[in-house]
Amino acid sequence: MTDGRRRSLRRIAAVLALVVLMPAGAAAQQMPSDQPVLLLADEVIHNRELDLVTARGHVEISQEGRVLQADTVNYNLRLDVMTASGNVSLLEPTGEVLFANYVELSGDLKEGLARDIRMLLANDARMAAVSGTRTGGDKTSLNHALYSACRPCQDDPDRPLLWQVKALRVVHDQSAKDVEYHDAWLEMFGVPVAYTPYFSHPDPSVERRSGFLPATVGSSSDLGALIQVPYLFVISPQQDFTFAPIFTTSEGVVLTGEHRRLFAKGETITRASLTQDSSQSLLGHIEATGRFDLTDRWRAGYEIERSSTDTYLRRYRFSKDSERPWLVTRPYAERFEANSYLLAEAYSFQGLRIDDDPGLTPLVLPSLRYSQVGERGRLGGYWTLDASALAISRGEGTDTRRLSMEGGWYRPFLAEAGHTYTLGLSLRGDGYHVANRFGTGEEDVAGRLVPRATLEWRYPFTRSHANAQEVLEPIVTAVLSPYGGNPDEIPNEDSLALTFDDTNLFEYDRFSGLDRVESGPRVNYGLQWGIFGANGMRASVLAGQTYRLREDSAFPVDSGLRDNLSDYAGRVTVSWRDQLDLYYRFRLDKNTLAQRRAELSAVAGPPIFRARADYTFIDRISPTDEFGDREEAFLALSSAFATNWSASVYARYDIRDRDLLRSGVSLAYDDECFTMVASVVNDETGDRDYQGGTSLLLRLVFKTLGEVPISLF
Repeated sequence: MTDGRRRSLRRIAAVLALVVLMPAGAAAQQMPSDQPVLLLADEVIHNRELDLVTARGHVEISQEGRVLQADTVNYNLRLDVMTASGNVSLLEPTGEVLFANYVELSGDLKEGLARDIRMLLANDARMAAVSGTRTGGDKTSLNHALYSACRPCQDDPDRPLLWQVKALRVVHDQSAKDVEYHDAWLEMFGVPVAYTPYFSHPDPSVERRSGFLPATVGSSSDLGALIQVPYLFVISPQQDFTFAPIFTTSEGVVLTGEHRRLFAKGETITRASLTQDSSQSLLGHIEATGRFDLTDRWRAGYEIERSSTDTYLRRYRFSKDSERPWLVTRPYAERFEANSYLLAEAYSFQGLRIDDDPGLTPLVLPSLRYSQVGERGRLGGYWTLDASALAISRGEGTDTRRLSMEGGWYRPFLAEAGHTYTLGLSLRGDGYHVANRFGTGEEDVAGRLVPRATLEWRYPFTRSHANAQEVLEPIVTAVLSPYGGNPDEIPNEDSLALTFDDTNLFEYDRFSGLDRVESGPRVNYGLQWGIFGANGMRASVLAGQTYRLREDSAFPVDSGLRDNLSDYAGRVTVSWRDQLDLYYRFRLDKNTLAQRRAELSAVAGPPIFRARADYTFIDRISPTDEFGDREEAFLALSSAFATNWSASVYARYDIRDRDLLRSGVSLAYDDECFTMVASVVNDETGDRDYQGGTSLLLRLVFKTLGEVPISLF
């Protein structure tokens, strides 16, 4: 063997020596021998009698981003053994740093040992071992090893870590891609809190593998004591299934599962559960979503929500939104163009309220919508087209078929003095076929044409201050359309929920759907003011009203829009950096200025003491209004009272009925290696066989190691 070949072998062996002992598996990467190797040392000696090459003094060997440093590196050509000793360190391209006092490795890199191993991972986690050995070229064993993601205390480095795992032996099998722990203890603040004779997990090179996931333990007034033990089945790189049965003392076993699949241009997620309660009734639910990008312009998907009973989701803790008393199943397909949009969909609903009648619940199949905006023409205007088709069926109630089309032309103007105008002309036609009206078996055919001319005027004024900019803008929209257009033959399916507020103050038609139209000549007018400071302060006020030549009976009596003069609607917003955010939306009686509707949300204070207040007041608009009379307050206080510590308390109160709906308190700790969240929640919103009650939750997260959720409902 020539000196040049021996030198190359020695350099490569030195670079790989510590890499192959790394327990995390990153060291298994191949190092191509034809890549340049940089060797720095105070001296390099070749003892020909002993056939020993020695690099001594500030030895540094680097190749492809890996840097090996040591006091001394020896390569025995006769025994084919390489050693590195004295302050040995290896810096990986990924950021890991490995330290050791001594490393010995065979020439074929299959056998080796190291002493006093310490490792700093890229995520700031730390690992150490008294010694380590490598056998068979693919199995590394660390003796008396420990691992932690916690950083040592800067003021007292000898202080016990918040948590660490100690194991008598850690074995990394690179062929099986397993990391095994033997006789392992979990310590917190230096005190052992949990022991296991054996556990294992896939090494970091494995993205997913079948196995048990962290368990959840708790209790509930409805279910009794419970434990949930999830198991992950990895079916393929693009598909998995999690089986997570819940064992309860009061209601038996609840079978739950989640299936996920990823396609080249789409994905599906399906969650479901099944159980038999104490009355031997079979219960369950399904929740599924899917989305597929068929082409660059076509997309299709579905949403499925179904439950065996109205209260099942809340009773078995599957509900995510207790404010939404219905479930929706919706398949859809849509097409996107630069200036147009097409949507085809269907809706099936399941009501969850006690007074919902399945026979009157609508099935929407199909619902088609198309919108297009034209290019600006020679006259400076642009045209619009909106079309829709809808079919609504019921088992016992009214069936409706609707076809609607609206075309419009709009021309914006900008006057020299700063006035802005937008002129609009539109014509809308609706056709209806109604069967089994109100369950009487009667049929009706109805239609209407709604021509409309509109003119919008804005005139913004600006004024500059030393550290702020002020804007005042009057806004007027005039609408000219004929009276009527809402015959009794046309059922009201999609325009029941009507809210007059700042969001539709200047709209040409305030109804949320197409079944009702706002008719007659009218003028919407208002004033908008805002100030924007250089120091982060912002404030704005918007207020306005509608005037119509005569009453519009299509609006409910207490909607604020039926009379010649409407109620006043508007909003107030104030914000200042991250110390204050206030949003107030209001509707005031036109005669008395009494509050008819209000929504207030305010957040104020620094992180050390932050307060939030929400207030909601809604008058009943009609018996079919989804929300009805409502007056609620929500108050919350939070505080980051110490480093890594935070606490919060909240309550939601029904002012009208003088009932506490929900309240809670929580305490949290979060640092680089550990998260703890403890909370107590009291829910007074029971429903039939759902009792509500008090929930306690304790969640412990050992970062990079795993999660231990403990919930007591």
